[in-house]
Amino acid sequence: MEPMDLLDPDEIARIERENAGGLPASAILEIFRPRGVRLSEATFRKYVQAGLLPRSRRVGRKGKHQGSLGLYPVEAVRRINVIKRMMAEGHTLEDIKKSFVFHRNHIDQVERDLGGLLDGLQDELGERAFGGEHRRSLEAELATLRQRAQDLVRDVARLGSAVTAREDESMSSQ
Repeated sequence: MEPMDLLDPDEIARIERENAGGLPASAILEIFRPRGVRLSEATFRKYVQAGLLPRSRRVGRKGKHQGSLGLYPVEAVRRINVIKRMMAEGHTLEDIKKSFVFHRNHIDQVERDLGGLLDGLQDELGERAFGGEHRRSLEAELATLRQRAQDLVRDVARLGSAVTAREDESMSSQ
């Protein structure tokens, strides 16, 4: 097996900061290529289809007839790093799908979707001519929903971590 040099936490944090809007698959592949991590476009798509990586969103390009570009959430880089580390430790894709990595992907998607929905409501609220008291009431309710959404995502992540950790511990004791 070829040696590979996975990303360290500081490198991942830097990549996430610099690419908060997302990355095309080709850029993600290029992050890993010089490190000896074997990752083809086909394997990348397989990970997405298996639910191990987040799906892309289409973003229009500026200029006439430029079409659109698929951007993957930047956390895909962190996820690939974990998947490749787990595979190097002897885990199969089936093992990984049963791990927290798989669940974290879905949790992140729910968090993005809730954030987008609440942002849309915030924008709509800003465009509407509501009376002062009614506007304050709706803004307060929206703020409460944002906090509840954050709490829900945090609690689901904590539960997912606990459930998968117990499963991993029980498997190793057999």
